[in-house]
Amino acid sequence: MGMPHRGRLNVLANVARKPLDQIFAQFDSALEASEEGSGDVKYHLGTYEERLNHASNRVINISLCANPSHLEAVDPIVQGKTRAEQFYRGDSTGQKTMSILIHGDAAFCGQGIVYETFHLSDLPDYSTKGTIHVVVNNQIGFTTDPRFSRSSPYCTDVAKVVGAPIFHVNADDPESVMHVCKVAAEWRNTWQKDCVIDLVCYRRNGHNEVDQPMFTQPRMYQTINKHRNGLEIYRDRIVSEGTVTADEFQQEVQKYDEICETAMRVAKEQSHAEDKWLDSPWKGFFNSGAPLSPLRSTGVVEDRLMHIGRKFSTPPSDFNLHPGLKRVLNQRAEMLNKRQVDWALGEALAIGSLLMDNTHVRLSGQDVERGTFSHRHHVLHDQEKDQTTFRPLNHLSDDQAVYTVCNSSLSEFGVLGFELGFSMHNPNSLVIWEAQFGDFSNTAQCIIDQFISSGQAKWVRQSGLVLLLPHGYEGMGPEHSSGRPERFLQLSSDDPDTVPSPPSGVSAELQQLHDINWIIANCSTPASLFHILRRQVSLDFRKPLVIFTPKSLLRHPEARSSLDEMTDGTSFQRVLPDTHLPQSTSAQTVIFCSGKVYYDLTKERKQRNLEDKIPIVRLEQICPFPFDRVEEVMASYPNASIKWVQEEPKNQGYWTYVQPRFLTALSHKKNISYVGRKTAAASATGNKKQHQTELEHFLNKAME
Repeated sequence: MGMPHRGRLNVLANVARKPLDQIFAQFDSALEASEEGSGDVKYHLGTYEERLNHASNRVINISLCANPSHLEAVDPIVQGKTRAEQFYRGDSTGQKTMSILIHGDAAFCGQGIVYETFHLSDLPDYSTKGTIHVVVNNQIGFTTDPRFSRSSPYCTDVAKVVGAPIFHVNADDPESVMHVCKVAAEWRNTWQKDCVIDLVCYRRNGHNEVDQPMFTQPRMYQTINKHRNGLEIYRDRIVSEGTVTADEFQQEVQKYDEICETAMRVAKEQSHAEDKWLDSPWKGFFNSGAPLSPLRSTGVVEDRLMHIGRKFSTPPSDFNLHPGLKRVLNQRAEMLNKRQVDWALGEALAIGSLLMDNTHVRLSGQDVERGTFSHRHHVLHDQEKDQTTFRPLNHLSDDQAVYTVCNSSLSEFGVLGFELGFSMHNPNSLVIWEAQFGDFSNTAQCIIDQFISSGQAKWVRQSGLVLLLPHGYEGMGPEHSSGRPERFLQLSSDDPDTVPSPPSGVSAELQQLHDINWIIANCSTPASLFHILRRQVSLDFRKPLVIFTPKSLLRHPEARSSLDEMTDGTSFQRVLPDTHLPQSTSAQTVIFCSGKVYYDLTKERKQRNLEDKIPIVRLEQICPFPFDRVEEVMASYPNASIKWVQEEPKNQGYWTYVQPRFLTALSHKKNISYVGRKTAAASATGNKKQHQTELEHFLNKAME
């Protein structure tokens, strides 16, 4: 279930059957919270409860998802979580798991995410086989009348886009509401399609209990103030019909009052607030109280890598493959024979090896099956037989896990939210969302800000979701260059002024991964990508991972890795030192960088014959910052100054994040200077010549 904050306590108590004493305890600010993180206000919290269905005598699991105040943002989260539950249960018809979304009238017609979520409802890899939407139609949005908040006659008209039936019902008539709910449930169960219940009602008070609605809706609230509440209206009806007597009705009311009073007394006796507010408990995953397991090798035996690579580059013999793709697959096979791996092959080896470890992998986003830059080709299309496809990574072995790779609708907000919800269900899986270009991820900023970066701090909710954001400056203009790393780094929770001090027996790298809110990386080699994806599943905990992925490097002849970097015993390297000049007392300058700009720098260095004078070091993982590795690397160049080189403008990219951390890592004994583009409002120029001029300028500065 997903819903806004209005009416949440009612749903928690009377639908989810959350124990009342736990709810009341949340109102006592003096109680010490027993969970980690910053926490959240009570009407945002989620829960997971089991309650008995007295009609069937079966237990129902109810998950009410935590949500921010951003109305409707939780909708795709609920859908993704529901889809994941159905997937792992093998519930292809939605008979075991379903979703219910509760909306407000103004938000339902005003928030675009509602439309995006509806458009996922019948897509093969996103459908939840029908959702019941309940619109609490108060006929007002905060202080705004319907005539100013929508252009359609009804607040529910957005549901017409998928042909969903809409049931309008008077909320003062509970028996009619019950009848409509039963019809909606039967509709959803029979046709596996969405349907909408429009509860036509009103808001008794203002936006909250102390808000004064008469300021803006005087006539409306004159009527509401004279109107008896629904309970009184229903009481008079059933008493007049002879269904119950007035005394019997009052006894029921008194009984519930006593239940509430008892729960309040229990709540007052508690010494701390309960931590049972998790909407996605991973039973058996967390080993409470046990020390963290050491970081494991993420390498794979070479025979398995070769097996996956051959399967990935070999279509069925009777498959009519496009001639251009035949060349691509032949090139992959040739690389394997040379024990070389490019970006697409490195990614496939990571995914394939996880699948053979029986770990489900899901890759979703716009055009991900082929890849925006025509590099991936995880779904092959027969050129002569319509709708005939072949997915090589689903044919690795008989006992492998299922690989789901699916092109999404042209949506970021909705689809990223969906994938986050999917990742919340099963920690032993790898869920990946890829943006068409990293620049476009900002249309999903609400999901990134309110859920992904802060979800664990607010709601103790972990997620191992991976974001792949194509990023790099190749002169393609301000909307096709930057995934905006500065925004993600600004949201990172590590302290720039403190070098972490892990407890005895725990490495600094592991402790940082455990403590951070998410991981930010810009991998420059296929091996780095291979290892960091596999590391997501090997940890004892889950953290979101944001990877700024390349575009031009996808086919760059130097952006390749040897199988030696991926075989058994190898692992992800947060920092890649210079291989030409691993140490030097005569080096005057050390360049640190991250991502594609490394290849621009090495090309320039080679042209100037400076390979034995200027070491170039790469940060593959930017956050959490590798304080220990930076210190180790600089110990190899005791007389060198430091330059940070980036292709992004100075007020963007990594500079403002890395600068104070470099100073801290080196105890402020060395300074670090900036080399890159000047500050700018836009992320990149739209002029190809200007782009090249800027590149030449900062490369000159780097080599001085």
